[in-house]
Amino acid sequence: MTISVNAPSNMPTSIDSANSLKVAVMAKNQQKIEGQMALQLIEAALPAPVGNTGHNINTTA
Repeated sequence: MTISVNAPSNMPTSIDSANSLKVAVMAKNQQKIEGQMALQLIEAALPAPVGNTGHNINTTA
């Protein structure tokens, strides 16, 4: 199957379905990778857990 598209003169005007499927799969994989990278950046920006240090008040002074 061949799909015709309206494109500028320097671009091909027909797309082979096998190649377009490969490109679509590659684009999907790229989007997954970029999503994982975004999540890693968000997780890296989260503040570290504080713990109990500084939360105890010494009242026997």
